[in-house]
Amino acid sequence: MRYTSSKSSSLTGTVDVPGDKSMSHRSIMFGLLAAGTTTVKGLLTGEDVMCTADAARALGASVTEKEDGTWVIESKGLKHLTEPDRVLDMGNSGTSTRLLMGLVAGYDFTCTFTGDHSLIKRPMARISDPLTAMGAKFITRTGGRLPLSVKGSAALNPISYELPVASAQVKSAILLAGLNAEGNTSVIETKPTRDHTENMLRHFGAVVDVETLDNNAQKITVHGKPDLKGCDIVIPADPSSAAFPVVAAILTEGSDIRIENVGMNERRAGVFTTLIEMGADITIENARDMAGEPVADLHVKYNGPLSGINVPAERVPSMIDEFPILSVAAACAKGTTTMTDLAELRVKESDRLLMVAEGLKKCGVELEMAEDSLTVHGTGNAPKGTNDADEIETALDHRIAMSFLVLGLATQNPVTIDDGSPIATSFPSFIPLMRALGAKIDTV
Repeated sequence: MRYTSSKSSSLTGTVDVPGDKSMSHRSIMFGLLAAGTTTVKGLLTGEDVMCTADAARALGASVTEKEDGTWVIESKGLKHLTEPDRVLDMGNSGTSTRLLMGLVAGYDFTCTFTGDHSLIKRPMARISDPLTAMGAKFITRTGGRLPLSVKGSAALNPISYELPVASAQVKSAILLAGLNAEGNTSVIETKPTRDHTENMLRHFGAVVDVETLDNNAQKITVHGKPDLKGCDIVIPADPSSAAFPVVAAILTEGSDIRIENVGMNERRAGVFTTLIEMGADITIENARDMAGEPVADLHVKYNGPLSGINVPAERVPSMIDEFPILSVAAACAKGTTTMTDLAELRVKESDRLLMVAEGLKKCGVELEMAEDSLTVHGTGNAPKGTNDADEIETALDHRIAMSFLVLGLATQNPVTIDDGSPIATSFPSFIPLMRALGAKIDTV
């Protein structure tokens, strides 16, 4: 599924982007752990979330979609999960795998995970190490990689664990395991990560405490053996997905678009703050709460070339998934944009730091890449794009694919990507949505 994007003009219209991927995963998992009925509106139906839904079914829940698009999860609750009778194929979803590893760690049965050839390369020891300390056992490939089997324990030990790197996935896996531990399980994070797990667990009836320590770190504690009850969830639009049409409009002269119902959790919305600091015309309208999460509509207009900035390191956890598309914006900006503390990008669906750097170089952008940083020297107008004999390698990474298709809307020459099929994992409607706004994206 090769695609080419070409220089476009005046993207216009109002669009809805898919539901938040992080919250979609969690709504199904917590519905599995809660007794009774959970209804979810706005669920993302991309391939990653459907892997979570399939795993929930294998663990004993009923997960179905109604005609109006509402999803219904029926479960007997925390004490009644069943051992899967098959290997759980997580496709390309690292979030599904890592959170479910924590979820099943508290049960006296064995659960085996595998995934596609991209996922089986991703390290899982950062999850298995703390879960092992709690009493679960793991059999993995060399390097702690998939396929792996978890032999859970019905008598998990509560722990207090300080995250060595900022990771909402590691935090969430430990907290989910802690639901089945006797006593209280704590995670200490020195840098704040997305807090959808804490917020949604409370919504289902769990007790989750947050304490600020002397060094400004946060200690998040979940009380074990809660009585979780099914509830109603409304999921806002994913800010990570919204970032793609936002940057497309910022880079395309004459553009004026609106994106409705975007999640604006301060631990997820760092990319919008950064783009505004670079000179983007983004107006946040109709701010409100939706199911305990801040939500707003975004009005985005083209406002001329952006300016390069130094992205504050403390903001990185709030926009870790958006650095590929931010790098595209930086490539078209005037001046230099410096991004640091990016080591986490190297263990995503691909080595995103490397893939972004190589792709931008192919498009004629000057940059320097180090082990955990990227410095992009913006062209100030339009980068060259790819030549007829070249294309951008996406490495089965949906965010790399979408980022470079957005870049092609502003480059002198078209940009061709080698495979757009991974886009379906998080944003199945991306191509038709962008075309509806006026973007020139063609199948090769």
